[in-house]
Amino acid sequence: MSTATPRKRLAVGELLRDWRRQRRLSQLALALRAEISTRHLSFVESGRAQPSRGMILHLAEYLDVPLRERNDLLIAAGFAPRFKERPLCDPALEAARSAVDQILKGLEPYPALAVDRHWHLLASNQATLRLLAGVSAALLQPPVNVLRLSLHPEGLAPRIRNLPEWRAHLLDRLRRQIDASSDPHLIALQQELRSLSAPDSPAHVGDHPEASIAVPIQLEVDGTVLCLFSTTTVFGTPVDITLAELALEAFVPADAATAERLRELALR
Repeated sequence: MSTATPRKRLAVGELLRDWRRQRRLSQLALALRAEISTRHLSFVESGRAQPSRGMILHLAEYLDVPLRERNDLLIAAGFAPRFKERPLCDPALEAARSAVDQILKGLEPYPALAVDRHWHLLASNQATLRLLAGVSAALLQPPVNVLRLSLHPEGLAPRIRNLPEWRAHLLDRLRRQIDASSDPHLIALQQELRSLSAPDSPAHVGDHPEASIAVPIQLEVDGTVLCLFSTTTVFGTPVDITLAELALEAFVPADAATAERLRELALR
């Protein structure tokens, strides 16, 4: 009976080398930034020197390695993980969850939501829910993926008047996120979204000179087209994986008509 060959686990030096190459840095460039000798860095990457816990975290900081992957580096070197991962509802994150809720509520009547690094919906305000009429119930079953909800033919896609531009914008954001993290879940999501059949985009609605700076979403709601810019807020110096991977997505009006329409929807 044949057995599958187990996948080799990379040593910490190999992982650090891969992150350095992904960041397009030479050994010399990283050594200068981290203020260590090129010789020592070469020995670490080749496995001839075993880095300390502090050295691993020091190099990971200069390589901008996500917290989750910093834990992987530590484990590969035989150390315990440094960063905890707790659900947002954990009592230890009560202050953070309260801050998220206050921000989302404070942005009313403008849509705003919180997502994790895989674009799963963690929280939203009432203004967001008002935009989801007609979306397939299957897409609203937890965990709700915000990118899938946006680009799926049974989601918001048929009501996005500038769908080709918005789709390209979201896929570009996802690509840059993959470049930064190499996350296999995001790579699978990218492949899924690219395979979705995109419905014909309705006629273009107006020209927005702001589009040269940022891409607005033009979303039809009850016969009216809302034009919204998206903005992203993240925690500045998180020490918890959940907070490090959390992002607040707010949608602000790109014109006065959209602002007025959102106020009218809120009054309903």
